[in-house]
Amino acid sequence: MRTVNPEQHARRRAEILAAAAQEFAAAGVDGTSTADICRRAGIGSGTLFHYFPTKREIFHALFRDDQVRDAEVCERALAADDPATGVRQVAEHLMADLADPLIPGLMAAALLQINQDQEFAEMIEANELRIRATLTELLGRLDSARLAFAPERVAVWIQRVADAAFLAADEEGFNPAEQLAEFRTFLTWLLGD
Repeated sequence: MRTVNPEQHARRRAEILAAAAQEFAAAGVDGTSTADICRRAGIGSGTLFHYFPTKREIFHALFRDDQVRDAEVCERALAADDPATGVRQVAEHLMADLADPLIPGLMAAALLQINQDQEFAEMIEANELRIRATLTELLGRLDSARLAFAPERVAVWIQRVADAAFLAADEEGFNPAEQLAEFRTFLTWLLGD
């Protein structure tokens, strides 16, 4: 039996996912072959299939790994002494990848997959609901008189504006730093600060 070095395994898995993200961002899921991913990652197909049995699994893993980070951020935010700080932690995390040049292509690929892959759609929806529940709980701990809307509605607006920023990321003249600054101003208004 072959001995597996966990660090080397994790590193190789991350390299495969990074190569796959570039391919999916450029050509979508349907336009990307496992051979394309292997070529970009500099590996053979046997290595690829050792880590991921299908192209679909690779695509799911990209988003599943993000969801693990999302869950960790939500957990830390719920433990924050100040609920407004927790809300800001989640909101900043939602916008963290805005400057990533792969985002527009990956967003387009994800939107197509949501309509074609029920398991992927359910995975994305569950994550969105977890984030919304976290934001709603944190917002509910604040003085409701200072919020622009009810906690559930503020949570929805935070997510919608973050999603809209990502959808606009491929527009001519898009400036991630400017978008993030405006998002922070919007968040301050929603929180009544």
